Amino acid sequence: MREYFSRRRAALRSLLADSGVDALLVTDLLNIRYLTGFTGSNAALLVHGSGDDKTIFCTDGRYTVQSETEVPDLERVLDRASAAKLADLAASKTREFGKTGFESQHVSVEQHEDLKVRFDRVDLVRTPGLVEQLRLVKDEQEIEALRQACAAADRALEDLVSAGGLRPGRTELDVARDLENRMFGHGSTAPSFDSIVAAGAHSAIPHHRPTSSVLATGDFVKIDFGATVDGYHSDMTRTFVLGKPAAWQEEVYELVRGAQEAGCDAVLPGAEVSEVDKAARNVIVDAGHGDEFGHGLGHGVGLQVHEAPSLAATGVGTLTAGMAVTVEPGVYLPGRGGVRIEDTLVVREGTPELLTLSTKELVVV
Repeated sequence: MREYFSRRRAALRSLLADSGVDALLVTDLLNIRYLTGFTGSNAALLVHGSGDDKTIFCTDGRYTVQSETEVPDLERVLDRASAAKLADLAASKTREFGKTGFESQHVSVEQHEDLKVRFDRVDLVRTPGLVEQLRLVKDEQEIEALRQACAAADRALEDLVSAGGLRPGRTELDVARDLENRMFGHGSTAPSFDSIVAAGAHSAIPHHRPTSSVLATGDFVKIDFGATVDGYHSDMTRTFVLGKPAAWQEEVYELVRGAQEAGCDAVLPGAEVSEVDKAARNVIVDAGHGDEFGHGLGHGVGLQVHEAPSLAATGVGTLTAGMAVTVEPGVYLPGRGGVRIEDTLVVREGTPELLTLSTKELVVV
């Protein structure tokens, strides 16, 4: 298990060399978790370019025992002001930490000023996004956690439908809480985000928050939700119909399903992210509903439910094998209803690995 984290730190050192710094002060907790496995709420990490023997981890006394278990392979110090403590240590070892990078995207102006003072004779350099660059491509341990998170969500949704949890008379809030509780029963430690349950006209609102509105026969019910396993998130959307669907509902559903399939087929190594968006969007535009698809096609998913890359018309970059992304086109007809279908996938050579396995056929309940 520990070799995963040591390999990640070794990969980071290559980026430190490319950036011309001797070390990196890591203050973002998710990046610290990625590099060490630490899951507490206060920590900082000073990664030295020469190796783990000069790398220092700091947390506070609440996590003495936890850090001994989760970070046994690094020098550890205890201080409530973790980043400040590591800055002071670096300043006392200027030969070892002559030029030190910091995560400027995660540091406030006030924190930056404090670090500059504390680092004293150490040259403090802005080095944003280095760890996030590594996090773009998932290793097999991360992919397995994503796979388990997606499975927990799939099973919870199956349970909900099988138990009659989608039925007229229930509220959106009833369904959301029911679904989240079922995810816990399948190994999720927390919902990935506040679940979206949107019935009837609410389904035309892309990020509707569940309310006490009651589900009714004839409604579209759009459910966007996810589970969390080992800190990794799943993200999936399915849209149902309560009772016999109207012709317009079948038409919109099949349109979105076709667009989603086109988007998934475009998830290939080397593909421009904007072209992946275009592959799905063109299906909807050609059907005359381009104005009803107002958001990007998808996003990266991992330790955060929304992270790089961005699959959007304005997105920049290409896909690489090992990236985990969502594909989630939608058509939203104000006052009537909307459909979104979303999967989490891993970019693979050949065809992507689909992690969310719930059916994408129109389910009538």
